[in-house]
Parts: sequence; C-alpha cells; structure tokens
Amino acid sequence: MKKNLGAKMFFTPLPVLVIGTYNSAGIPDAMNVAWAGQCGPKAVALNIGSHQTTENLKLKKCFTLAYANRDNEAQADFVGLVSGRKDKDKIKETGWKTSKSSRIDAPVFEDFPLTLECRVTEMKEVSESEFRVVGEVINMIADQHILNEKGQIDIDRLQPILLDDTAGVYRIVGEKVGSAFHDGKQFKSISKDN
Repeated sequence: MKKNLGAKMFFTPLPVLVIGTYNSAGIPDAMNVAWAGQCGPKAVALNIGSHQTTENLKLKKCFTLAYANRDNEAQADFVGLVSGRKDKDKIKETGWKTSKSSRIDAPVFEDFPLTLECRVTEMKEVSESEFRVVGEVINMIADQHILNEKGQIDIDRLQPILLDDTAGVYRIVGEKVGSAFHDGKQFKSISKDN
C-alpha cells in the first residue's frame, strides 16, 4: 500500500558541492550548495538563495565547484553554516589552501580532489530570494590519486559525499550494483540504431 505524503520534496542523490567565488575586493568565498546538478553535456545548474556568493556570481560571472568528500565533510558543512557576508575569513578557519584559477576569475580549493571551473551562462531570479544559475564547465581539475588507469575519475577513490536531506546527514557514495547502458539489454533486443 502506498501513502500520500503531501507536497514534500525527496530527491536524491544530492551531491555536496562547494562553490568558490571572489568578492569585489578579491577575497575568496566558499558556500556549500546541495541543490545542484548536471543539466547538459558540459553544463551545471545551481539553485541558491541570496548570499554573498550570489553577489559574487553577478559580479564575476564565473565560479568553481569542488566535490566534497569524506576528507573534507566537516569543513564543507561549515562553509554552508557561516555567512560570507558576516565572516570574511571563513575559508581561513577551514584551513583550506586556495589558488587562483588560470582560466576564470575564481578560487580553486587545493584541498578538494575534484573541481569544475565554470562560466555563468545564465542567472535568473526565480523568486525574491532564489536564483537559478547555469554554468558552462570549461575545465575539470582532478588530483592524480582519484584517477583510474584510463585517466578517468574513479568514484571509489574520490569518495564524494551526498546530502540525505530527509535524515539531515551526509552519506558516502556506495557500492556498484550494475553496469550502465548494459544491464537493461536483457529485457529486449537492442537494435544497432538505439
């Protein structure tokens, strides 16, 4: 039997990402953003409220997105709890090292093994306190230790964390349960055109 739960939201997985921007004085800012995802072959979409990061995005038109993992979970949570408007030194408190991207005007957090460098292609105010941002991924930076033998991202080595919004916890990505674009072939014959 199914039960109606009302107009509630459950959407998973929600990757825990840290968005990096510079403010008008060139000070790096970081914010934990969970409402984000891929929206095209080389595009990401973010939904964010009115934050220092929002002002920085309007000003600089670019950002980095770093994948939070097991090693930096507490710091990633911290930058989501503390406002960049009130605490200009919150990155210092995390102990993270930053460097300036060579491609865009945004900081790279050296302590994260995987980062996307993005240019804002669209930024739209969808309500008084919510913005939808679409970014074009112009480069991906990865530490060697998270790459497999073919030079691709190995999710087991990356150990990205996810937000379980219902339970209010972070979880790590789990075990492999199947092969994409393969396991479904058992149900019908797949033509060469598919």
